[in-house]
Amino acid sequence: MALIESKTKTRRFLSLYCLYTHSLFFHFIYLDYVFFFFLFLFFFFFLVSSIAMVASSSVSLFSLFLFVFVNVCDPQNVTVPYLKLPLLHKTPLASPSKLLYYDTYRLSVLRGRQSFKSPVVSGASTGSGQYFVDLHLGTPPQRLLLVADTGSDLVWVRCSSCKNCTNHDPRSAFLARHSSTFSPHHCYESSCRLVPHPKPNPCNRTRLHSPCRYEYPYADGSVTSGFFSKETTTLNTSSGKEAKLRSLAFGCGFRNSGPSVSGPSFNGANGVMGLGRGPISFSSQLGRRFGNKFSYCLMDYTLAPTPTSYLMIGGEQNEVVSKGSRMSFTPLQTNRFSPTFYYIGIKSAFVGGAKLPISPTVWSIDESGNGGTVIDSGTTLTFLPEPAYRVVLAAFRRRVKIPSAAELTPGFDLCLNVSGVSRPSLPRLSFKLVGNSVFAPPPRNYFIDTADGVKCLAIQPVNSGEGISVIGNLMQQGFLLVFDKDKLRLGFSRRGCAVP
Repeated sequence: MALIESKTKTRRFLSLYCLYTHSLFFHFIYLDYVFFFFLFLFFFFFLVSSIAMVASSSVSLFSLFLFVFVNVCDPQNVTVPYLKLPLLHKTPLASPSKLLYYDTYRLSVLRGRQSFKSPVVSGASTGSGQYFVDLHLGTPPQRLLLVADTGSDLVWVRCSSCKNCTNHDPRSAFLARHSSTFSPHHCYESSCRLVPHPKPNPCNRTRLHSPCRYEYPYADGSVTSGFFSKETTTLNTSSGKEAKLRSLAFGCGFRNSGPSVSGPSFNGANGVMGLGRGPISFSSQLGRRFGNKFSYCLMDYTLAPTPTSYLMIGGEQNEVVSKGSRMSFTPLQTNRFSPTFYYIGIKSAFVGGAKLPISPTVWSIDESGNGGTVIDSGTTLTFLPEPAYRVVLAAFRRRVKIPSAAELTPGFDLCLNVSGVSRPSLPRLSFKLVGNSVFAPPPRNYFIDTADGVKCLAIQPVNSGEGISVIGNLMQQGFLLVFDKDKLRLGFSRRGCAVP
């Protein structure tokens, strides 16, 4: 029993040693460097003195340090903390017609982004199927609710420039003057070139305080503009401790107008957390410190009570991710016209196990950057190219044994009468992806309740000559999705969503 306790204490000590060594020498994510440096020295010399009792006198301290760090601190032996942020979903869910309206509008915004030459894509907030993340920004921390969006790069929040903010609701905007660590980027800094600017955009290079101004207009006339800034954010790690991260680049939006940034579909959010592939997205900025990957599980938000979904950044987020054999993978593809999006390649589609006669070119990205398929957390429904959609729709109509609804829900082409049917039997839709992995969601991910006793196919057509196909968040529910930017691949598994 004493031996077991001794091994447990030793393992715990070595984990702490490796954790602090790794953090100090490679990440430096904690603010109090001096404290942790001396704590590290204490651990190091304690370990050295313990091992020196049995080690040869010819072993140098430096060699001993390298041996311990390289062999004991192997990534397979030590669990490095990662960020774990709850994903919130506001209820009640919008009506199916509004879902379709918001999603169709969002797709028009996504298509319009290809005309912008800037490497940044500002946050899109359209769609009523959004998931939200709490972000604690500034010193002292101010709590803000942001839309989690894999279809955008820029992190931006609604800001207020009030001086005397006693009558200002702190939850409505970020109070920049109340934070001791808020600082705009300078207009002459290289980082300022990562965002689109207003016109004219004067920059006085001789002055110390020349803020970097950004402005992003939407196709409907909406706009968010302000200062591209940096700030400290406070986040919880998987170890239960807080991590204070300096210099998070974000847009401090003092002017935000229009339905894309303030309308009903924005649902009371304070801004957008861009999770795209660009260098200034939230996942890219933190990925450099916690491991260049992030994952999330979107739980079914129609259940009561609604289970908690999580956004996790960095590390081997749970045992399903670490045991890669349980994960399926497909390469992430690149579209130079839309570098923000997470594109995947579809090779073929199946309904009820039967391969559908769809040409592979329907799924591809053409020379102009049109087409292709993206994974998007901000779109609710799934959109397929028109030729593929027609084949999928016809296949469902042939194989469904349930009678059609007396009336179609507006905007949907296939609706079923499930009155009195507790567990309707519906054909299974699956996609064979590049890399030969198969994505096979359950029918509840693409048949939704639109009225009492009515279920409709939650897939829509998109003009393949202009737009992009989208796997929306409804189709993603119940899957652990891992966006691995280093290995340029998307991992997915039906296991692991129950693991917090």
